[in-house]
This record gives sequence, C-alpha cells and structure tokens, in this order.
Amino acid sequence: MKNYTLSALAAAGLLAGGLTATSASAADLGGNCCADLEERIAELEATTARKGNRKVSLTISGWVGEQVMGWDDGVESNAYVVGLGTTLGTNVKFTGQATISPGWSAGYVLHLEADGSDALRIDQGGPGAGLPGALVPGAAGNGDNGKGVYAGTQNYVQTLQSFWFIKSESLGKVSVGLQSQASDNTAILVDGSGSLVPANWVMFDVATFNVREKDGTLGPLVANFGACGLHGGAGGDCNGLTTNSVRYDTPTFAGFSASASWGEDDFWDVALRYAGEFSGFKLAVAGAYNESTDSSGTGGGGAPVDGEIQYFQVGAYIQHVPTGLFLYGAYGDFEQSGPLVDDSGDGEMWYVKAGLRQRWTSLGHTVLYGEYWETEASDGVSSLGAAGESSEMQEWGAGVVQEIDNAAMSVWLKYRNFEFEDSSDADYEDFQELTFGALINF
Repeated sequence: MKNYTLSALAAAGLLAGGLTATSASAADLGGNCCADLEERIAELEATTARKGNRKVSLTISGWVGEQVMGWDDGVESNAYVVGLGTTLGTNVKFTGQATISPGWSAGYVLHLEADGSDALRIDQGGPGAGLPGALVPGAAGNGDNGKGVYAGTQNYVQTLQSFWFIKSESLGKVSVGLQSQASDNTAILVDGSGSLVPANWVMFDVATFNVREKDGTLGPLVANFGACGLHGGAGGDCNGLTTNSVRYDTPTFAGFSASASWGEDDFWDVALRYAGEFSGFKLAVAGAYNESTDSSGTGGGGAPVDGEIQYFQVGAYIQHVPTGLFLYGAYGDFEQSGPLVDDSGDGEMWYVKAGLRQRWTSLGHTVLYGEYWETEASDGVSSLGAAGESSEMQEWGAGVVQEIDNAAMSVWLKYRNFEFEDSSDADYEDFQELTFGALINF
C-alpha cells in the first residue's frame, strides 16, 4: 500500500509539473528499469525450453492426472491415491515441425509418460502391487516393456511415442517410428462428451484386482473377464499400446479421413473416421480393423501370443448442441487362434453412455452421465485362461465431470459396479469403485 501510494504521489507530481524531469532523473529511471528487465529476461531464459535451431518449431504439451480411488470387493475395502493408467496417465509431449515448401512440412513427436502409481497395476495388496504381465509386453521382473523401465513396483517413465513425419496438405501424412497405430483406441476417441477419461470401456482402475469369491477366496483378475482373452487387454482395450510402425493418414475430405499402418512382426490395420455438425447435432463415427500374425511378440499390445489375432471396433457419438444431450456407443469383436488355444478364442464387448453436457456455471461445462458395459468371452478366452471356458462381466456406473476452463482442468466423481460370472462353479462378489480425480492440461 505504501509503495502504491508513493508511486501515485510521484505520478501526480510529474503531471502537476508539466511532465518535466531533469536529465539526471531520467538517466536514473532508465538504469533501474533496464537492470530489472535484464534480470527478468535471464530468469525467463533459465526456465524456457529452447528450440534446437531457427528452422524447427518446438511445442510442449501434456497433462497431469491423479485420483483418489475407494474400492470394495465384497470382503475387503480400502482407498488408494493412483494415476490414470498407462497411456492415459501423466505425460509430456514434445512436438516439432518445419516448413519444407508451401504445402509441405516435416516434424517429430517425442511423447513421454511418468506415473507415480499406475492404476492398471493396483490390487488388494496395495498401489503398484498388481501384475503388469497381464497388460504389458515383456512384463517379467520390473516390467521392462521395451519402451522404458517400470522402476520398482509402481513408479515408471516410458516412451509412448517417438517418430518423425512428412506431411502434405493435399496428399496426407506419413509417420515412421514408435507411435499409435491407425486402430489405436479408435472407438473410444470419438467420445466428445468431456467424460472420456473417467468413463470408457478400458478397466484402467480395476484391471489387476482379484475378483473375490463368496467364500472370501481371491479368484481371477478382473482383466481376465475382458473380451481380449490371452491377448491381455483390459476390457475393450484389445489394441491400445503404441508400436514401431509406418503409418499413413489421409487429409480430411468433407469430414472423412482414413488411416493405415504396418509394423512389428507382423500386424496391419486400417481405420475410417467421420466428424461433422448439422441441424444442431454433432456427430462423430469411427471404425477400425487390425490383424496380427505375431509369432514371438505381442501382436500390437498385450501378453505374448502365438497365432493370429483379428479385432474389429466401432464407436459413435452424437450430441444435440442446444440441449447438451448426448449418446455414445462402442462395439468390439475379438478373435484369436493358435497353439495357445485349442480351437479359437472369441470375445465381444459393447459399451453405451448417455448424459447431459451443459454450462451452468462460469467455471465451464458440467457433464452428467450414466454408463453400461458388457463383455462376453468363450472358446479359449476365459477368466481362467483355459480353453473351452467362458466368462461374462457387466458394469454399470454414473458420474459427474466439472470442467474449469481458466485452468484447462477437469474434475470428476464417479461410481462403478462390476458383476462377474464364468463357466466354473465359483460364485463371485460384485466389485464397487468410488473415485474422485482431476486432470490439468498444459
């Protein structure tokens, strides 16, 4: 207050004197100003990422996401502080691009993920105690998946993506390196409700928990009731990890775009997408098919596999813009054959979510939603991982998401209930989850 008052009085005095000042006073003012400015510039330079040269730009983006998860398996209950799960957790992306000539550019992406406690690896034993082997390739020991090292039992840093690209505005984009496949989570990404992170068909929060039998015995993993079977995916995430591949993306024509990729040993996939708005409705639809004949690796994400895998997925989202009412649905079909299954492994899953997206406060949009999800697996894809058995899982839930625009942030509270059954004689308890979390973008 004193500094402000003195400054105001000084300004008033200058105005009263006709803005006159001696040369000595001017010199003193300029000297102090420049010294402060130079000091501030030095501080900024010390904390600013520098681009490698004058031709290639550098953009840094990402998000930090954490949550508090309470759970009850019918016998035991507890609460953990965890991240959002591999491929969705805290991350930072470095993107660079340079203009080659009008309409042509080249660039790169380096995408790193760091999570203090991976939600995909928690169970009744505590955060970080889950079995990564059911979810990530090369999961022996500390879980080195070839893209980074999981430190200890829970903390890890891994490279999600590292690739270069050449892009033409009229011909499309070619990318080479570690990256998302054309079919990577295709059905999920059309969800424009603002509730994609807390509510989708991947079991990010509960995958490595054990299902509790009625007599209190710990049974199979929750993830093993998913439809991806021996492939190791969690729920509908049968093709959710990045791979070393070559990918092509077309330009967008009238809302349509297509992608294709190939790599590893061997997989290929194709995807088709559409997004548009008409008569007050937003619509987004996407479908993809991928096939793998991997004989020694993971076929594009999951537990080691011998044989052939096919996976088809489709997702659609529609929203009535004036009212904010929305509907999202997804379907997936998984088939697997090879020496690890006597005949074939088949799985189906479908997911539906409906709700309301409205701006009721100055903070940002509020999203209310309800969800239902069902998976069925048979003929070699079972909760026990044995051929000839079958399993089913149903999940229902509800939640609220509050967007905070001025902080580029989302906060959510959600509840989920999971029900299990298989062809064994076991009778399983329901699993319940109540989670509060937040994500802030940068």
